[in-house]
Amino acid sequence: MDIINLDHNATTPVAPEVWEAMRPWAVDQPGNAASSHALGRRARRALEDAREEVAALLGAAADEVVFTSGATEANNLAIFGLVGPPPGVLAGSGIEHPCVAEPLAELVRRGYRSLTLPVSREGIVGPPSDGWPSDTRLACVMLANHETGAVQPVQELARSLPAGATFHCDAAAAAGKLPIAFHDLGVTSLTISAHKFRGPQGIGALLVRKPARLRPLLYGGHQQQGRRPGTEAVALAVGMAVALRLSLRQREETWLRWSNLRERLLSHLQREAAPIVVNGPSSGGLPQTINVSFPGCRSELLLMQLDLAGLACSTGSACSSGSLLPSPVLKAMGVGDDVLASAMRFSLGSTTTAEEIDEAARRIVKAVHRLRHGNTSGAGNAR
Repeated sequence: MDIINLDHNATTPVAPEVWEAMRPWAVDQPGNAASSHALGRRARRALEDAREEVAALLGAAADEVVFTSGATEANNLAIFGLVGPPPGVLAGSGIEHPCVAEPLAELVRRGYRSLTLPVSREGIVGPPSDGWPSDTRLACVMLANHETGAVQPVQELARSLPAGATFHCDAAAAAGKLPIAFHDLGVTSLTISAHKFRGPQGIGALLVRKPARLRPLLYGGHQQQGRRPGTEAVALAVGMAVALRLSLRQREETWLRWSNLRERLLSHLQREAAPIVVNGPSSGGLPQTINVSFPGCRSELLLMQLDLAGLACSTGSACSSGSLLPSPVLKAMGVGDDVLASAMRFSLGSTTTAEEIDEAARRIVKAVHRLRHGNTSGAGNAR
């Protein structure tokens, strides 16, 4: 039985063009970009070319790009590196990824005060109902949600902050899918991760707007102006730049195809697995992210059934998928208990086909009938 991958938000396959671009720097004649000999200078040029391309594609300056090991490191570097010592208020929403929520919680333990931003039933973050506290030091709001696809009003929120406050934006779920103009967003810092847009795992970037001062988390090297010391992964940086370029070049075509596949899957489920509840925005979200609840089914049991049926999907972000607790994203949106306990995330990739969607729907319908009715009777006739 072939496995159908509908968990591309967790990670998506590397594009062949990306592998080819990485090969010279990973296999043929790799060099350390910090070395002064010819191989090192060659690697340094490739690294800086990648930095310049990433910056240009995201509307930033090259010296505002810090390469990291991924979004988790980049978010931690921004949150711990941009905020000064307590006291002060740190603002975040209940829909943030764990690699943002947990650093904020750690800073609260160190003496900051916490402000939770409101979230609508469609998963959209808003400003505080009573206005921003004057001592707000840092606000963190993602650009697009990894579980529901909801796109956030980041520019409006950043503009509303009191003077002197810092705004960090986790754009890991959005990069390569939405056009991003870093300077126009008005944020202080922004995070991306290559393996979300057909680049290699193990590489991400933090964009830090000048003249913000970023304090490093690590010490022991001069690389990247001392903001993130350590040997730079030239092959991975090259791969990320190529993947971002390809994703943005194909963005409109891919967006349309994802929208059609999304409607195809939902039509199957609404017709053959009712009742279902679609969680997230009714329009305007990322089309490849589909969050659906199946009242009467427990999500962890449905996940097991679908895994046995050869369908890869999730109940939330990969970084918290080991938890048996309900999704904090949906909980922040205020959904009902049955909807919360039966939610599944299906996410599409550039390689997803209509045939895979039809077969995935068949497997989902069969599993839902099995759980709702306690047997497979009728499941085979569900279509």
